[in-house]
Amino acid sequence: MLSGCQYTSYTLTSLTILSSYRHFPVWVSFSWNLSLTTGKGFELTKGDVLQQLVNLHSDNMCTGKCSRCIAVTLYPLALISIICNIVLFFPGGDIKYAKDGHITEEVKYMGGLVGGGLMVLLPALYIHLTGKQGCCGNRCGMFLSIAFAAVGVAGALYSFTVAVLGLQNGPLCKTVLIWSTPFKNGDHSYLTDDTWWIKCTEPKNIVQFNIGLFATLLATAGLEVILCAIQMINGLFGCLCGTCGEKGPL
Repeated sequence: MLSGCQYTSYTLTSLTILSSYRHFPVWVSFSWNLSLTTGKGFELTKGDVLQQLVNLHSDNMCTGKCSRCIAVTLYPLALISIICNIVLFFPGGDIKYAKDGHITEEVKYMGGLVGGGLMVLLPALYIHLTGKQGCCGNRCGMFLSIAFAAVGVAGALYSFTVAVLGLQNGPLCKTVLIWSTPFKNGDHSYLTDDTWWIKCTEPKNIVQFNIGLFATLLATAGLEVILCAIQMINGLFGCLCGTCGEKGPL
């Protein structure tokens, strides 16, 4: 039991800790209502204080809402990755290069389709369900979301790696009479010197085509890694502390 100067000191410390979470009105209301209801003046047990801290965390730091926000953000990123990878198979919008096998090697690895696409999309669906009211909104569901998010991280990292290689090695293109990768293992970086781009005569604008799409895959994969990593942390908190009781529709 805390009272007098001891209680005042404890309350000030608690208010300082909670200030960053904007809980001043809630805390003051709680303390005032408790004193009116119990008739104990400003006497408060440590258990009451700790319970109030837990309640404030549960109401304002909802792991379920966080899961849904992450999932909804992952959906368009996975879709962008899939679209970019499919478009890379048709440079210049022509299917003849795919038929003849004149496709950049890194495109065939399907980093955007499989890694940043399907391997992120499926975990996003489960993560969304985990945070949805009445569906897997429990500690077990949040624990499984950690594993699914880890799969998403692996897929996004694969897409990221393939995109880096695609940008580093450059596109497969026709140089005079032969098909080759003229910028691979070169002394100069074609990314910073566009005067080298004229080496590629076919497909038309293949260098800009590859740079634009692989750079997009690189950016989306990076965001997917960050979001899935956040969900792993969020899932851990949800597993240890439970999901919040109040979930609104997204």
